[in-house]
Amino acid sequence: MEPKFILTLDGHLRIGSVQMHKDLLVPNDTCIGGGFWEIDPISMKLLLSGKSYVYGKPKWNFVTGKLYVPKDYEGLRIEYNGDSFVDYVNVSEQFEISYY
Repeated sequence: MEPKFILTLDGHLRIGSVQMHKDLLVPNDTCIGGGFWEIDPISMKLLLSGKSYVYGKPKWNFVTGKLYVPKDYEGLRIEYNGDSFVDYVNVSEQFEISYY
């Protein structure tokens, strides 16, 4: 099991420890990328990085409206770092986040 996340077209950030990114999908999800996650307790950040072998990098620009994040991660600043500097996304600043 590895700490992985996916981003869905309807704006859900699904996070878990799974073998494959597809294990985070629920019926009717359309995955628009994924990667890996870790929590930095010192800086209070949820750090997202990398890409899914199957789904690729998260396509943040496809998300319109709110980003839905599990309540377990409320209070953490969320950032994504891809393969290069241009892939950096300050998720907490770019999106209105709704915790569920």
